[in-house]
Amino acid sequence: MPAKRPRRKFGPSQKDRIFFAALPDGETAARIHALAAKLKDANGFTGTQILPEHLHVTLFHLGDWAALPMPIVEAAQRAAEDVAAAAAPFEVAFARSESFRNSTGVYPFVLSGDAAQWRGLHDGLAAALTRAGLGGATKGDFKPHITLLRDEGRAKPLPIAPIAWQVADFVLVHSLLGKTTHIHLGRWRLKR
Repeated sequence: MPAKRPRRKFGPSQKDRIFFAALPDGETAARIHALAAKLKDANGFTGTQILPEHLHVTLFHLGDWAALPMPIVEAAQRAAEDVAAAAAPFEVAFARSESFRNSTGVYPFVLSGDAAQWRGLHDGLAAALTRAGLGGATKGDFKPHITLLRDEGRAKPLPIAPIAWQVADFVLVHSLLGKTTHIHLGRWRLKR
């Protein structure tokens, strides 16, 4: 039997993570958290659930840093202002639970949704980040999901009763790695 891989640890060079995210409203976050508890039991998972106030959809990961890089934060904030003025609120739904694969041996268990629903905000933010000199953060596929917990067990994709909400804003999050702390560096309401 192969040895278990340890969960990823962040060293002293990686303390501060910055990312753009969309957060469910408080009522929806509570519903997602309650569903996560049921799915955790149904799958026999033992991992710790993500706190309701930390449930989110990552739009773009801007990097992990040894210290909060204010020039990056300021460029990201300017990009967000451009997008908020041009984007309209929109409805999203998450209709599937599943485990994502990775190489750590501790798998994210998530609710996943349709990327097409996010296209306007995601594409607009990608373009604004590129104009702001942060285009490197826009590489890779966008798979909208909400991480519920991480566990050594895995679950195959299963449909769930959809959980929906209206995305009316987005935030720039400063996550203190390993400390279960999220600090919002800005919130932008979709205005169009």
